[in-house]
Amino acid sequence: MKLHPVRMYKSDEPLPREQQLAWKIAEVAADRVAVTQEVADMVINRIIDNAAVATASLTRAPAVAARAQAQDRVQPTAPELVDTDGSTGAATTAGSTVFGIPGRFQPEWAAWANGVAVRELDYHDTFLAAEYSHPGDNIPPILAVAQHTGASGADLLRAIATGYEIQIDLVKAISLHAHKIDHVAHLGPSAAAGIGTLLGLPVETIFQAIGQALHTTTATRQSRKGEISTWKAHAPAFAGKMAIEAIDRAMRGQTSPTPIYEGEDGVIGWLLDGPEGRYEVPLPEAGEVKRAILDSYTKEHSAEYQAQAWIDLARALGAKHPALRDPANVVRAVLHTSHHTHFVIGSGANDPQKYDPTASRETLDHSIPYIFTVALQDGDWHHERSYAPERAARPDTVALWNKVSTQEDAEWTRRYHSTDPAEKAFGGRVEIELTDGTVIVEEIAVADAHPLGARPFARDQYIAKFRALTEGMLEPAEIERFLDLVQRLPELAAGELGGLTVTAAALPAGPKGLF
Repeated sequence: MKLHPVRMYKSDEPLPREQQLAWKIAEVAADRVAVTQEVADMVINRIIDNAAVATASLTRAPAVAARAQAQDRVQPTAPELVDTDGSTGAATTAGSTVFGIPGRFQPEWAAWANGVAVRELDYHDTFLAAEYSHPGDNIPPILAVAQHTGASGADLLRAIATGYEIQIDLVKAISLHAHKIDHVAHLGPSAAAGIGTLLGLPVETIFQAIGQALHTTTATRQSRKGEISTWKAHAPAFAGKMAIEAIDRAMRGQTSPTPIYEGEDGVIGWLLDGPEGRYEVPLPEAGEVKRAILDSYTKEHSAEYQAQAWIDLARALGAKHPALRDPANVVRAVLHTSHHTHFVIGSGANDPQKYDPTASRETLDHSIPYIFTVALQDGDWHHERSYAPERAARPDTVALWNKVSTQEDAEWTRRYHSTDPAEKAFGGRVEIELTDGTVIVEEIAVADAHPLGARPFARDQYIAKFRALTEGMLEPAEIERFLDLVQRLPELAAGELGGLTVTAAALPAGPKGLF
């Protein structure tokens, strides 16, 4: 890896394109390095993971609405596709698939529908560093374009490896949330880069697409603040859709704002750290394998990633000390944790909605006081039951919930930002004071499913998660078909990627909008 210094440049300071961050990202995307077996295996795991959580959300309102929008954009039948070199290929099926339904749809709208379905339950993979991310959000737009263009499994592997690499490298270096910018601003460029790899586009074209994708996907973090709305699931899908459209425009010769990161009126100058801002972005050198996907981790529980370890700790505490489940026995419970956990999903956010039993599901899955309380009382966590309105409103839960708070601890913040995987941590220490004067203290560093956790996720766990979340939604034969196909991904020929979807027996019709 090579560190690339990045800062704002005034308009009278020349900055050749070859020295701009967007160009350097494009060079990485255009570098057709081999995918290692370890990376290929993890890509397959994450495609399984995405399909699992997307299927589980197919009847939820955001997924239903987004799917309905895609259904209004059926892909026109085309006798042949034009290859990236301008030649025409054999007749093939254009368009992309949408989770849950048969047919082919326009790729940007298929990516939109699938992106919402994947993101709705807050249940897929994560990478946390200077910024936050769900790098699995790269898969829907890249897969949609792969299906539309008749790419092979090997092409898709390389492209997804690029998407993960670029988003994770940006997340390691550039904080967006510090300036109240939503984390999907790193996703637009990474998805565009991944599609560029998929199509074998030249550096210049990918460079223009990255600039457009970034320019159109910067938005505020209000989508994750206060009363969190259904847009939380749509935000990454929008970034993926914009990445596809940016690639399309760039392939037609259209250009982007330049320098998009470093310009005097660019992202750094006005949205991030301004003229004094300095960043060092790690990127693979020419010929270097793209391995960043191996730094990411998935979720065993449907909740914000910083809640994963706390759910595991709460479940264990409730089993070990059943008296903790009764609010009459508890004076207070304080979770000493990282800056992010305290200020984003903890009491440090100063959001009264995080203690509101009538709050939306999106709000509750960003409330660690609520999540810790329910996991402690139930000894379990479920993507639907744990968020049910009647569960949130239970009087003993509300009473205990209001006794749970968070507090930033400098050491846990340091470990959260550590670059050493062995000490990087997303948990903390809980101190629970009981009415009899007893104080119970326990801590956890990482979730059980984390690579360094008590029960790390491997292929068997991804498959088990898929089976559990698709049971009752898919026919047994459809479950087995998908699992068999996806595990043969490196061998799949052009045209076979259309099978990387699932069809459910019956789904609710979507609401009507403008179209």
